[in-house]
Amino acid sequence: MPSLKAAIVQDAGDGRVLMLAWMDAEAERLTRETGEAWFWSRSREKLWRKGETSGNVLAVEEIRDDCDGDALLLRVRPAGPVCHTGARSCFAPALWRTVSERKKERPEGSYVVSLLDAGVARCAQKVGEEAVETGLAAVSGDREALVSEAADLVFHLYVLLAAAGVDVADVEDELARRAE
Repeated sequence: MPSLKAAIVQDAGDGRVLMLAWMDAEAERLTRETGEAWFWSRSREKLWRKGETSGNVLAVEEIRDDCDGDALLLRVRPAGPVCHTGARSCFAPALWRTVSERKKERPEGSYVVSLLDAGVARCAQKVGEEAVETGLAAVSGDREALVSEAADLVFHLYVLLAAAGVDVADVEDELARRAE
């Protein structure tokens, strides 16, 4: 295996960390020459251009070396979701990655897939039901029930977002804007 550098990929627009990949000297050279991100796949043991199958290429705006030369920061403009699950970032919350993966892969027997197949209206209805149950649990003072119902609410909200084609990162961005 060639000598590798960690490549931290960051959205040049908003600063969000999108992924971590590995680069050998050839991937780094190709990235600098083409302006698109190339990496070394440790599992396949070969070079690959990000987006070569999905079309979600990474246009590289800037490459920064770290202080001791063993890592790179790539500031990019992504042409679509970066994560193989379909999420904007590989560092999305674990639940969001799972929901996104189910949406993309559509495994048989998946509850997420059954909700997605039922459509946005059904997903929204489930969010409404879970919101009421969460509120009732809070008012009753039953902490365990509140935790359980809140988990159901968050889960169903994530499914609704996926059904509506909204990435949870967009919600996080909106919350960050409101905090300013």
